[in-house]
Amino acid sequence: MVREQYTTTPEGTHVERPENQSVYKIGIYGWRKRCLYLFVLLLLIVLLVNFALTIWILKVMWFSPTGMGHLYVTEDGLRLEGESEFLFPLYAKEIHSRVDSSLLLQSTQNVTVNARNPEGEVTGRLKVGPNMVEVQSQQFQINSKDGKPLFTVDEKAVVVGTDKLRVTGSEGALFEHSVETPLIEPDPIQDLRLESPTRSLSMDAPKGIHIQAAAGKIEALSQMDIVLHSSDGTLVLDAETVCLPKLAQGTQGPASSLQGLYEICACPDGKLYLSVAGVGTTCHENSHICL
Repeated sequence: MVREQYTTTPEGTHVERPENQSVYKIGIYGWRKRCLYLFVLLLLIVLLVNFALTIWILKVMWFSPTGMGHLYVTEDGLRLEGESEFLFPLYAKEIHSRVDSSLLLQSTQNVTVNARNPEGEVTGRLKVGPNMVEVQSQQFQINSKDGKPLFTVDEKAVVVGTDKLRVTGSEGALFEHSVETPLIEPDPIQDLRLESPTRSLSMDAPKGIHIQAAAGKIEALSQMDIVLHSSDGTLVLDAETVCLPKLAQGTQGPASSLQGLYEICACPDGKLYLSVAGVGTTCHENSHICL
């Protein structure tokens, strides 16, 4: 350790300095100085490399003042251009596509959209799988562009709000229980067919049933009986010609007419049969058919 001594002299006195006075240098010299410069150089190189990497990342990720890549920050929210992949759940208040393109949600397994209440419980779910589309909700409803309900399903009923329900299947429509409708009509070029292959077919209406074929015929086929019953009214067959081609015909008596005229007779049980017309009724002559 060097100790320096200071000498004070009055003014006007000249003091001579020693010739062999020692001078001490202050600083870092030698290998320490070289190591320090090397360390500073390494820091500068690391700084330049980091700066270059930062510029490269900004360029590759397309960072800009308005967003990053195809993701832009706007006043209405976030706008995403092109295709995107989300590895974790996406929470958003509203998702919509551009005006000139459609919105596509695609997954290799299934696409599930959940709606939850404030407690976190799922109140509605839409699941699109590879083999089935499943909707879990208290009510499923499809509306038109003006807000009119077109199709509504809940636990009690299925409501079709369109003017016409069209079934295009080759086998028609299959109903396991009753069907209530004010009108059933086919396409203009198709026939209307109501069929029950293994059971009976029943049509009930409190104020009557109206069956009309404007440009064709009405045909009723049954393996057993066809019953037309009116509890409080009249059964009217209003036509130019009423044909009963398979009625039983009674035997022709000696006094019967040879003009080929017949009269229709009825048995007590309602069975009809033909009897050759005469001057008077001949039903009593062929009443054995009722037995």
